Amino acid sequence: MIVRPGEELSNGTILIERGVISAIGTDVPIPEGARVIEGAVACSGFVDPWSSLGLDPASAGELAPTAATRTTDALDPWYLPEWRREALQAGVTAARLQVGRSAPMAGIGALVHTDEGTKPAVVLEDACLAGSVGLSRGGRAPDVFDRIAEVDRLVGALEKGRRYRESEVTFKKELADWLAAIAEKVTELEKDFKKAKKDREKEQSEAKEKSKEFKEEKYKEDKKPRKVRPDPDDDALARAVEGEIPLVVEVHRASEIQRLLEKTKPFDRLRLVIAGGTESLAFAEELVERSIPVLLWPTPMGSNRPDEYRDHDPALAGELARAGVRVLIGTGGGDETRELRFLAALAVGHGMEREAALAAITTIPAQVFDAA
Repeated sequence: MIVRPGEELSNGTILIERGVISAIGTDVPIPEGARVIEGAVACSGFVDPWSSLGLDPASAGELAPTAATRTTDALDPWYLPEWRREALQAGVTAARLQVGRSAPMAGIGALVHTDEGTKPAVVLEDACLAGSVGLSRGGRAPDVFDRIAEVDRLVGALEKGRRYRESEVTFKKELADWLAAIAEKVTELEKDFKKAKKDREKEQSEAKEKSKEFKEEKYKEDKKPRKVRPDPDDDALARAVEGEIPLVVEVHRASEIQRLLEKTKPFDRLRLVIAGGTESLAFAEELVERSIPVLLWPTPMGSNRPDEYRDHDPALAGELARAGVRVLIGTGGGDETRELRFLAALAVGHGMEREAALAAITTIPAQVFDAA
């Protein structure tokens, strides 16, 4: 029994009650009447961290979503159900899905069960915020200036999200101060009420004697702070900036990776995840230092590959892992989640350690996307 990478049990038992694992071990008592299934090997479920399995195809390929677009709105349980079953039979029990897989800003991704009968079917409806930089779209590869501009636009959006969150925090503080000042003034007025009442009656009497109009003294309170106008896109960006959800950016070339790492350094709470990362090995030291994982698609590619995959090498997964980078393995954002274990095996065949490959499709994606 493979409990997790590096931890195995011989002659182990898994007890499942009401669809949930309740115990694992070598001396787990089996309840009377339990259904017993025996096998040579049992392993934790695989997680595909880069998929669109079960998404409406138009939404998966959408090029103009916004930061607030939610992948859960595009789930289609009737689309290719046999592929979901095949993924489940291949050991993949969960997948991170993303609409707008090639969009500069793709919105909120979701982590879902591959078995549509599992309740709840959605593990996390807000697993991440996603975007991309420098991808070929419409069969055309952008030039270097366009690619760098895409990085700057992404970082500009993050900065806008940070300002939005700062405005929210400022409003809450100002509102608390305003309410405290009002409460203090009310206490003061209540304390001086009797004296103020006598003074008012005296002033009324004097005005009447002199045939003058009595004018009430009006209390002028401080202006109430203005509430921040709700903006779903800025809120989603703010959540990523604050590290509430990870930010997955598909980026391949060294120039864009370098720019992205440089420009995101001031966002000290940002949980950046690089997807694709074809030329990321040169930045392994910084990736380790900043704890930035890399999500790879170690599939064989022919000569007719997108420009950003020009230097694609299935050996990259092993090289990054040996350098200390946390590596995730996914199926590239398509429907082929059933192929996940074969991609992990391919990475092993190109030099990745077996346990590292297993972690890349089990524990690491679960940790990165807050499902551990």
